[in-house]
Amino acid sequence: MGFLAKFKSSSWAYPTAVLSLYGFFANCRVAEPFLTPYLIGPNKNISGEVVTNYLFPIWTYSYLAFLFPVFLLTDFLRHKPLIMVQGFFLVTNYVLLCFAPGLPAMIFLQVNYAVVTSTEVAYFSYIYSVIPVENYQRATGYLRSAMLAGYTIGASLGQMLISLAEVDYFYINAITLGIVSVAFLVSFWLPMPQRSLFFKGKKDAAEGSQSQREGQLGAYRPEEPVTDVDEVGLGKEKMEHNGSAGWCSRENVATAGHLLWQSFRESYSSRHCLFLHLIYWSLWWALATSGYVQIFNYIQLMWNHIEPSTTSSVYNGGVEAVCSLVGAAAAFSVGHIKVPWAVWGELALGLFSAIGTCAVFLMALTSSIWASYGGYVIFKSCYMLLITITTFQIASNLSMECYALTFGINTFVALSLQTIITGIFVDEAALGLDIVTQFIIYGSYYAAISVLFLIRGTYTACVSRCGPDLSETKELESNVEVISAERL
Repeated sequence: MGFLAKFKSSSWAYPTAVLSLYGFFANCRVAEPFLTPYLIGPNKNISGEVVTNYLFPIWTYSYLAFLFPVFLLTDFLRHKPLIMVQGFFLVTNYVLLCFAPGLPAMIFLQVNYAVVTSTEVAYFSYIYSVIPVENYQRATGYLRSAMLAGYTIGASLGQMLISLAEVDYFYINAITLGIVSVAFLVSFWLPMPQRSLFFKGKKDAAEGSQSQREGQLGAYRPEEPVTDVDEVGLGKEKMEHNGSAGWCSRENVATAGHLLWQSFRESYSSRHCLFLHLIYWSLWWALATSGYVQIFNYIQLMWNHIEPSTTSSVYNGGVEAVCSLVGAAAAFSVGHIKVPWAVWGELALGLFSAIGTCAVFLMALTSSIWASYGGYVIFKSCYMLLITITTFQIASNLSMECYALTFGINTFVALSLQTIITGIFVDEAALGLDIVTQFIIYGSYYAAISVLFLIRGTYTACVSRCGPDLSETKELESNVEVISAERL
């Protein structure tokens, strides 16, 4: 009993363990790799064309509509309520899949799932509001490992049930419903953060601004987070709230707007010594993520086109499990291999994007399901490697407020691009292209990204090698990144 009390009072171990547990169960979705076969099979009996050109675009449009309000609500409500909302909507998602018949129910399902995906920002940002800064890096590693472990085990279990036990897709979804219900229950155990990044009193905002003015690049340290397991901090926080104009007051909202604008200017101002560096990495993030999400959403339809699930064996779960393992290895290698990413990173973006481009064209043009599986593993592994590098490069040079805002902006731009692609090429109200033509367009899209960053990366690398002074500057910037990254 003493150990449990000590563990629960820990400043970082308890919230990290509970959130990791939530991440594991929330991502252990046994049925997710088999969503398309379930929808177009006898259980739901929806045609592939309707799924491609009508149902899935609804998710994209709904996600875009929810993203910005949820981003603000996450900070305003202090993360935990949004994580609980995500858990609840995950449960309703699989209740609909299991028990709701007809196309109207599946339309509502897309809107429901848009809430799930838009609230992912709460999962990724919660931990930084409740633990000390020196534990950021360890906590982040545990959280990502829990997510990957959940997804890998879920996909593997689903594949074994389909291939070995020949379980019907309905029971696969029912099992997933039970697992995500556990995640929803776990979310109630999370400590409630007592501070937010943007919605805070004028006094706290002034202190934060003063800290940023006094600090150097990478030396920023956010104030010690306070959770409800800290009775002293909680009492102090309550006294601050009672003496203020109110959490939801006009003054508080105005302060939040000012901090948002201040963080935006700090992140993207041309006076920032790494302004162009941030812009290029953010540009790749937005462009590549929009294409990745589009391919991830429609790859099951491509596999069903190559070999219909009604007449062939389906190995979607096994492929996703392999992707998770390869992606975890890639992410681990980034954190342990010493590479001056400030010099070679942009060239790596171009090279690995080019490899991913070849994989997308392979998926689009092959008639072999195994070649398509292999192309998908290569493409997803390249993306997971590069997004890990990109996230580190951006986060290591910004304060937590600026990083949170940059994350939101990049995600919003990526989703806006994805919505444009969906509205033009996928939606039946516009071109409504077939799945093969769509993937050819996605390959061409990634080819343009590859050319852009190969040119930029080659230029950066050549200038660095030919200009010793510039190389010294880049090395200094890289050292600053490594030092400041310790807080992540």
